[in-house]
Amino acid sequence: MDEVDRILLNELQRDATQAYAALGRAVGLSAGAAHERVRKLREQDVIRRTTVDVDPAAVGRGVAAFVLVEANAWMGDHPVREALEALPEVVEAHVIAGPASLLVKVRTATTEDLQASLRRLFAIDGVTGTQTIVVLESFFERPVDTRG
Repeated sequence: MDEVDRILLNELQRDATQAYAALGRAVGLSAGAAHERVRKLREQDVIRRTTVDVDPAAVGRGVAAFVLVEANAWMGDHPVREALEALPEVVEAHVIAGPASLLVKVRTATTEDLQASLRRLFAIDGVTGTQTIVVLESFFERPVDTRG
């Protein structure tokens, strides 16, 4: 990956709906050359998906929480991943090192829904406890800066 690819990635993260002509102008390439670069980045799984950034509160998911999941077994295996993927309120899940085994980001409509989500997390085999941090306000969430 070179500097042109890095600029293309930053441009796409800023606005993934840009035409290839605009992307090409940003890096000094033709539209066709920019399209080819983006195609290769997709093939290499550098670009994993193209998506829309939705305001969670606008769609009834205004409560955000980070949950440290404690366990008495290794949580990095496929059954745990499947169990977490089956919970639509879980929007991120990470195997971590430290005082817990997993870090999970949950989005719900209400704190009552958050409580129900915590019950579902507790039902996952091996989970022994959770520590929940409720977000009061988010200043920003930024995309990955690919320019070193």
